[in-house]
Amino acid sequence: MSSPTSPMAPPRSFVWSRRIFLTLLTGFVLIPVYVMVSSSLKPLADVTGEFRWLPSGLTIRPYIDIWSTVPLAKYFVNSLIVAGAATVCSVVIAVFAAYAVSRYEFRGKRVFTVTVLSTQMFPGILFLLPLFLIYVNIGNATGIALFGSRGGLILTYLTFSLPFSIWMLIGYFDSVPRDLDEAALVDGCGPLGALLRIVVPAAIPGIVAVAVYAFMTAWGEVLFASVMTNDATRTLAVGLQGYSTLNDVYWNQIMAASLVVSVPVVAGFLLLQRYLVAGLTAGAVK
Repeated sequence: MSSPTSPMAPPRSFVWSRRIFLTLLTGFVLIPVYVMVSSSLKPLADVTGEFRWLPSGLTIRPYIDIWSTVPLAKYFVNSLIVAGAATVCSVVIAVFAAYAVSRYEFRGKRVFTVTVLSTQMFPGILFLLPLFLIYVNIGNATGIALFGSRGGLILTYLTFSLPFSIWMLIGYFDSVPRDLDEAALVDGCGPLGALLRIVVPAAIPGIVAVAVYAFMTAWGEVLFASVMTNDATRTLAVGLQGYSTLNDVYWNQIMAASLVVSVPVVAGFLLLQRYLVAGLTAGAVK
């Protein structure tokens, strides 16, 4: 005799529909990853020939050749410097700006928050030509080389990551009880001390979420990096184009380099996913 079904249990049809949907979704996500991994372990002739789900032979040669076909190590260093600096600057500025908006009342506060959030409505390509002209004119007038430099690219990425970082940290700081600030002030801390010693440690999940967002935005950006850099400052996202030449396209090396490029982001996400989920959840609700 079958056990009675709980009145709160979902219908059997819903359970099977969910299983089928999740199975299809898993396959949709994992099949491209399998093709990328298998293609990175194939000789070039096998990749450019008829596609086979099971490779006839495996080789790690593409993972060795990717470092000599293009200066991948130099692009890797450029991406680390640009993404790391953009992340640090975005987090530091966003912490102070969000704390001021969350804890203090000032004229234009509402306009400031709406303006910060509204900048996310515009497509990035809209700012490409203005930033290009600004950097070139600054270089001609002052001699400060922003165009074609890492510093210019860092400033460019701040224009994208900083508004969202400020907005998200405002929501997270609002969820931190103000009693903590008041207790710190009673104990002799100033506003800066209360921020650094009390609020920031309590807001670590939100700050980590902002840092991950800023890093991923800078790490995989292609449009501005393709225009604002040169051979010396080119980043990984643009440098991968070097595996496509006039004579051939090294598909196996492209797949291998793509996997190598994704390692820092995937590793960082796996290590910080607990803080990331908590930060996004708390920052989204006031």
